[in-house]
Amino acid sequence: MRLAEQHPAQRLARLADDDRPFALLHRRLPGRDDHPVEVLTGPVSVRERLAELPDGGLALVPFRQIRERGFDVRDDGTPLLVLEPEESYEIPAATALAALEDRAVRVEGGGFDVDDEAYGAIVRRVLRDEIGRGEGANFVIRRTYRGRIEGFSRRDALALFRRLLAGERGAYWTFVVHTGERTLVGASPEAHVRMSGGTVVMNPISGTYRYPEGGPTPEHLLGFLADAKEREELSMVVDEELKMMCTACDMGGVVVGPRLKEMAHLAHTEYELRGRSTLDAREVLRDTMFAATVTGSPVQNACRVIERYEPDGGRGYYAGALALLGRDAGGAQTLDSPILIRTADIDADGTLRVPVGATLVRGSDPAGEVAETHAKAAGVLAALGVRPGRPAAERERPRLDGDPRVRAALDGRRAALAPFWLRMRERPSAVDGHALVVDGEDTFTAMLAHVLRSGGLEVTVRRFDAPGLREAVRAHAGPVVLGPGPGDPSDPADPKMRFLRALAAEVIAGHRQGVLGVCLGHELIAAELGLDVVRKRVPYQGAQTVVDLFGRPETVGFYNSFTARCDDDAARELAAHGVEVARAADGEVHALRGPGFAGVQFHPESVLTLNGAELLRELVEGVRTGARARG
Repeated sequence: MRLAEQHPAQRLARLADDDRPFALLHRRLPGRDDHPVEVLTGPVSVRERLAELPDGGLALVPFRQIRERGFDVRDDGTPLLVLEPEESYEIPAATALAALEDRAVRVEGGGFDVDDEAYGAIVRRVLRDEIGRGEGANFVIRRTYRGRIEGFSRRDALALFRRLLAGERGAYWTFVVHTGERTLVGASPEAHVRMSGGTVVMNPISGTYRYPEGGPTPEHLLGFLADAKEREELSMVVDEELKMMCTACDMGGVVVGPRLKEMAHLAHTEYELRGRSTLDAREVLRDTMFAATVTGSPVQNACRVIERYEPDGGRGYYAGALALLGRDAGGAQTLDSPILIRTADIDADGTLRVPVGATLVRGSDPAGEVAETHAKAAGVLAALGVRPGRPAAERERPRLDGDPRVRAALDGRRAALAPFWLRMRERPSAVDGHALVVDGEDTFTAMLAHVLRSGGLEVTVRRFDAPGLREAVRAHAGPVVLGPGPGDPSDPADPKMRFLRALAAEVIAGHRQGVLGVCLGHELIAAELGLDVVRKRVPYQGAQTVVDLFGRPETVGFYNSFTARCDDDAARELAAHGVEVARAADGEVHALRGPGFAGVQFHPESVLTLNGAELLRELVEGVRTGARARG
């Protein structure tokens, strides 16, 4: 019988005896109730850059590819590969389960490369030395389960896929990709990015509910949903991925959710971000490398922290992505890309790696983060036979989010998000001025630009290290926004801070159209006014709180490890020079404003600042008016 005449189940079973690269994909496709297994076979080739990927094919994007965004990364040589299918077909999932061999795969010499005690010590160091020093809001640090599968074969690869397909629930993609030299098999819960008909979707997932020994219950889950650390963790990654959406999409993004992502061994909370883009799908893929849920925030500095704390050898494909590129019936580009997590990476000689990471935030507990890495590895390790899987009866239990109390708790989280980000915005036809935003190495500036544009301004964003920035600021005829960024603003050894301090002094003294500082920018302005900028005892990364903002309460989001302090004497001296300070009872300065300038420690563009768009409009108008009055 010729291959084309064989039943799909027969063709699937014959993959074990074939010698061609192949991929099996079980994707949760929007708008479809059935989710078949897609089978792709064809040659695999190496590409250097994402722009070289073909219109149609399955790409394996390693973490090192983030260098295309100019970020520091350990180059471990893992190749960017693409499988270009010569043959593809679909088969119902139940038929695939029946056709694939159920066989045991034996792992020898398995264990984590960083033991529990050492990983807990890393957590403590990151909290103290990175988050505590203002290097970022959160970081994901990897540890890897390593072992060996003697005599590893294509049959083993197919058997592992079958086990994950049968044993894991809720995965966005369950997959196996066999290139001939390498096999990736996993069940990823999280979409990296997808695109269809010009609509771009990202799916930030964070906050991990580990099922208790007796199985999950709505009552137990409600305690997790009420945990402030878990709420803040998810809000931070939503902000970080909105930064990417505001770069990749023409008019930012809209936040949908939250929802519960239920897996076999754990559940996550998630949002969905949607936007419209005119970019090529490969450009969208590049601009969204890689999710904060697997790197940290801000992503560029997170890459440096990863390099400092993770074991030698690089990340390989961990935290990278698969990317299925194609065209729809109308000829428009399509892209569907899961994050490469919960994945076993197996060499041809049977060397096994299962990397996992925990998201470390200011409220992290080292023992809890250690337990989280074990829970995240559990699904793949169960498929490998290293640990027991969940009983079938438990896998088939009713969904937790069907409980009205759980639904109410999730809906309550939505009420804490800025309404601005809950619906899509159209760009105004009238433009009233041009703002120049200085990026201090945090793409929160992309969100700032989006909010400013929605208010009727033309906006240019320039990095602090862009050639000719100082000259561009001097020549700019509109307001200047000194944006956020990581680091200690009082560190004289930091070239970035020396440059930004000098720039802040210059624009405060003489800019004609006004200056606004946000977070780091605010701290720079405060320092120029003679206030002390000090490290906070407890970092305020991803914290939502109510502050007194010049006589009115506002719910705002903070991302700071440093703060300006102002006592009563300093406040009176500043007032004599026309500067007003909004501060807490302990003297921490939330905001300040003077003739032609203003600064806010919080992020008005964040999803955590409920009235952020209006506050930003008022602040910009205030500095413009003050600058004109100053003459």
